[in-house]
Amino acid sequence: MPDLGRLDDQDFPAFTTGQAAELLGVQIAFLRSLDTAAVVSPERSAGGHRRYSRRQLEQAARLRELFDQGHPLQAAARIAGLEDELSAAREEIDALRAELDHRGGKKNTA
Repeated sequence: MPDLGRLDDQDFPAFTTGQAAELLGVQIAFLRSLDTAAVVSPERSAGGHRRYSRRQLEQAARLRELFDQGHPLQAAARIAGLEDELSAAREEIDALRAELDHRGGKKNTA
């Protein structure tokens, strides 16, 4: 029986290049350029065809948005990376604040 649990896996490489391009509304060449620039690196099928995960499609969509705003591809990739780092740092701060509150520490609203 097939493992259908992988369908919910954000990192499962389920989409071909054509499917990914259609879903994102971009040209296949754009996706290839992301792979060539090593900013979105899809997995390869046994036949060598690119396969994209949902997480990679989200990343490609973010890059396309930044690219459309006039940022060069490498700058768009850096901006997206910094946004991800900032988001992770905020989540960690929130978790640490919650832990302090739970331990009876002074609530910090900064």
